[in-house]
Amino acid sequence: MISGKYKMLAVTALIASGLSLSACATKDFVNKQVGVVNTRVDATDTKLGEVDRTSQDALKRATDAGKLAEGKFLYSVVLSDDSVKFPLNKHELSPEAQQRLTEFADKLKQDNKNVYLEVQGFTDATGGTAYNEELGGARAEAVRKFLAKQGVPLNRIATISYGEDDPVAPNDTPDGRAQNRRVVIQVLT
Repeated sequence: MISGKYKMLAVTALIASGLSLSACATKDFVNKQVGVVNTRVDATDTKLGEVDRTSQDALKRATDAGKLAEGKFLYSVVLSDDSVKFPLNKHELSPEAQQRLTEFADKLKQDNKNVYLEVQGFTDATGGTAYNEELGGARAEAVRKFLAKQGVPLNRIATISYGEDDPVAPNDTPDGRAQNRRVVIQVLT
């Protein structure tokens, strides 16, 4: 019987030592796996920090744009009267238009207000839609560049082309088409 007790004790000792050795192996395995996971978590934290900074920058830009969009309309200047009409298929500013824009820029500088300008380009209905969009944009851009040369900050001027959309006169007469070839400057606070 003693030999049976020793056998049982020996088997128990072997099982206990086997379990402790396997526990050490399991612990090393777990530590390695945890190390790999920790490395991945650290990399993810770094990426999340970059995404957070990018999203905060985007939110600030969107907020600033929203403030600009919420700007209150002060007044508008329309370049379409007889002395400053745009000729058919042209975007160059006439000397009369340049004079009006110089006076306008001087007024803006004299008022010394933080205003924003939206320069809107329009065309008549002759020509294709894509061409008219491009021509309206070229007219608005010509005004933007001229105002910048007069000292109006570019970051306060936005341009948009409406092309043949939103006519102010019928497009079935030469006089109506001439009135539709225009640039409108919206002044916003």
